Amino acid sequence: MARDFEQEIKELETRHLRRQLRIAESPSETTITIEGRRFIAMASNNYLGLANHPAVNRAAIDAIERWGVGAGAARLISGTMTPHHQLEQDLARFKQVEAALTFGTGYTTNLGLIPALIDRDGLILADRYCHASLIEACRLAKATLRVFHHNDVEHLEKLLKKREKAQCTLVITEGVFSMDGDLAPLPELLTLCRQHEATLVIDDAHGTGVMGANGRGTIEHFGLNPQDVMQMGTLSKAIGTGGGYVAGTAALKEYLINTAKAFIYTTAQPPAIAAAASAAIRIIQHEPARRERLWKNRNHLHAALTNLGFQLTDTQSPILPIIVKSSETALKMSQALYEAGIYVPAIRPPTVPKDSSRLRLTVSSEHTQEQLETVVTAFREAGKEMQVI
Repeated sequence: MARDFEQEIKELETRHLRRQLRIAESPSETTITIEGRRFIAMASNNYLGLANHPAVNRAAIDAIERWGVGAGAARLISGTMTPHHQLEQDLARFKQVEAALTFGTGYTTNLGLIPALIDRDGLILADRYCHASLIEACRLAKATLRVFHHNDVEHLEKLLKKREKAQCTLVITEGVFSMDGDLAPLPELLTLCRQHEATLVIDDAHGTGVMGANGRGTIEHFGLNPQDVMQMGTLSKAIGTGGGYVAGTAALKEYLINTAKAFIYTTAQPPAIAAAASAAIRIIQHEPARRERLWKNRNHLHAALTNLGFQLTDTQSPILPIIVKSSETALKMSQALYEAGIYVPAIRPPTVPKDSSRLRLTVSSEHTQEQLETVVTAFREAGKEMQVI
């Protein structure tokens, strides 16, 4: 019997869980044009404003003129081009590791990495709030999967003590959690992994470019040795382009080239995207003022929203989630903000747990003080109208 898609869509609508695409008619900047109207954009992961930076754009244009648009084949066939090689060298230097390997997207990076690291005889312990790509990758690996309470080191330790002796074990977490904006307790996790001979794998998609004195991510933020962990990340957030990467040892890179199916059987990312990512990494390293502006904007907005009485998560990043609990309230508040010229979509289950729907603001280094004050005013009015504050 065929599924009734129209009926299932109606059921999603009834539960305030239906999602719809909005077409952006402008580049990724601090404002966004939708249906001919301009909004202040508070929902982009373009933390450092590099997605439309002139130097990044020029690097992509120059690469298209030299290398064309598509790579034409998978990396192991004939798709590896000079921009891919250069990007991996730039990433390895930036992350202070021996080598890096790039993939088409962050999602497929995890789908390639995790199943290549472990098989059905192994054990995976993953934080409850790990990104969907990590959970799907764990299931694809067919290893035993156990979920530990969010950032709960004691629970993780109990699970490690229960495992079979000498069982291959991965502990998986995000560096910065994408929906809550909080940080994983990486030093404590690493200590446990050393004690129990487990491998710590960190998804630092939202940490790269943002966290640490030089923007190298949460590993730098906590002062850890990048050689002691296995990390992946994306090129689509602070780096402002597209794709994902794994950073680690030269042996890990060689191993993944030969075993990661998401790498082996996928056409290489467009060379222009690789060239643009290299340009963005150079900007991150040479323009620390961007990160300084980002944190100034973040701290200003966080203080203003907190002072208004909104319930924020324990965020330690430029991700500022305001918890409103019900999906209906989240949708109504998002619409009220939309009418006020602020674009911030409602985040609802299954992206977040039941009864924790939220408005998830993300701050950019390029937001002006005037824009942020307009956002605060709109949130004050919408919050009072929805009786959230």
